[in-house]
Amino acid sequence: MAYDLVIKNGMLVDGTGAPARRADVAITGGKIAEIGRVTDGTARVIDADGLVVAPGFIDPHTHYDAQICWDGAVTPSSWHGVTSVIMGNCGVGIAPCKPKAREVAMRDLVNVEAIPFDVLNMGITWDWETFPEFIEAAARRSPSLNLGFLAPLTPFRHYVMGEASMERAATPDETAKIKALLGEAIDAGAFGFSTTILNQHVGYQGRPLACRNASRDELKAYANALKERGKGAIEIALTRKIAVMDDEEYELLDFLLRESGQHVTFLALFDRDDIPEAVRDTLRKAAPLIARGARPQTSPLPLTRDINMRNPFSFAAFPSWNRVFVDKSKPAQAAVYADPAFRNQFREELKRPMAFGNWERINVHEVQSPALKALEGRSVADIAREQGKDGVDAFLDLTLKDNLDVEFTMASFNTRVDRMAEILNDKSVLVALGDGGAHVDMLCDAGYPTYLLGAWVRERQALTLEEGVRRLTSDPAEVFGVRNRGRLAPGLAADVAVFDAARIGSTNRGERRYDLPGGAKRMVMPSRGVEYTVVNGVVTWADGKLTGATAGQVLRS
Repeated sequence: MAYDLVIKNGMLVDGTGAPARRADVAITGGKIAEIGRVTDGTARVIDADGLVVAPGFIDPHTHYDAQICWDGAVTPSSWHGVTSVIMGNCGVGIAPCKPKAREVAMRDLVNVEAIPFDVLNMGITWDWETFPEFIEAAARRSPSLNLGFLAPLTPFRHYVMGEASMERAATPDETAKIKALLGEAIDAGAFGFSTTILNQHVGYQGRPLACRNASRDELKAYANALKERGKGAIEIALTRKIAVMDDEEYELLDFLLRESGQHVTFLALFDRDDIPEAVRDTLRKAAPLIARGARPQTSPLPLTRDINMRNPFSFAAFPSWNRVFVDKSKPAQAAVYADPAFRNQFREELKRPMAFGNWERINVHEVQSPALKALEGRSVADIAREQGKDGVDAFLDLTLKDNLDVEFTMASFNTRVDRMAEILNDKSVLVALGDGGAHVDMLCDAGYPTYLLGAWVRERQALTLEEGVRRLTSDPAEVFGVRNRGRLAPGLAADVAVFDAARIGSTNRGERRYDLPGGAKRMVMPSRGVEYTVVNGVVTWADGKLTGATAGQVLRS
């Protein structure tokens, strides 16, 4: 038999956790035809001697909903051996959407996912209104990797309720309409729905993201839409205090599991040294729910982000900062930053930190004013001591002196190597939270698969190669019901990552590029050690670059 492609002499890690073994992989018609010793002829051979041959990685937590309109290559995920992404997380998205509501949807993305409005306004094509039409529009774009979708609850509520969705719970009649639309989305291929209860998730005009107003009666109806179909998952941003699950959040997670009968994955399980036992306590508390299908999400990366004071998402969890998102003109924001009442309220909130409480962790990255250049690289705490101020005043005074153009960096979570090794070895934890496509002006964590395999498998040996690959492939596939992918076996889709285990990794945490619509800045995360990526039997990455092949498909539940 003649094959389209044979990957020969590689070390096969099949995604199940089974021991690695030497084997060839034959591919034809976009599927794996044979695994073993392949001797038949082929149109193309990849010699993988000395390399690992694994299933393509599946990233279940992305926000590429808008980016796929202008970047069919879905970068930088496609640089890292990722062959499938799932977008629509955290309850925010751009479908369904009536023409008159497009600005609302874009402003939601600006505030929740820190994507500049001008980029969205220039880049989104709006060749859809309903969610099924959005999926079909995505299929027409001929992407370089596979696209999967969650139905984000906010645009569904807004589609039915209009502006009232940002103010109140839905009526029974509205709930029924929203449920029907969610059901339509799942029937069209969505892998479930997403929502959030986090305080920092504010949308249009600085108001709570619409899905945060959903009542229990609503959530019951929407979860029942999954139960009635026997498929789909729920993704929820759950812990208002990072990594700390309170009783109300536990009860909500229990409720969603019961009413859906499906997996519920929640975030965020980040290690934090200011509350040293937070993750252990949360995992112990959630153990009965984990046994029933709850899956906490974490990232294997130490979380360091840029802080842009025009869009300071890092502080959005503090109620005092809501004012900053209402009117985002520079004069209006400067007035807030200068207001003593704002500063005093922020000081009070810092006594009960939700996600931040240490000015030693915030450093001045870049200033525009030449008179302030000497402050670059220094911590806010250090500057405050020198100036005889507290951290709040030093931070905001510097912001005003640099006309709000200053950029800071903040090191926040996942910095303790021993605790992260413990978290990553807990098989209930879903490795994800790359946030590809989001927060583009402050960070890029989309390269977490190569980071996991480089830092945690090779360098620290906290995970075996087989387990590291399983956590990036069959594990997310199982949670979301992505069939025929995530494993290497005859008859399954030919999504393959071929990498050098001795070199694989991410070259840095944030390289600046100016390639968004209008030339806007974004942070990207280059890869190393990924030799080939195959999507549906077609080589899409080779020799350190994309091949230009558009072999991706829309995945459907």
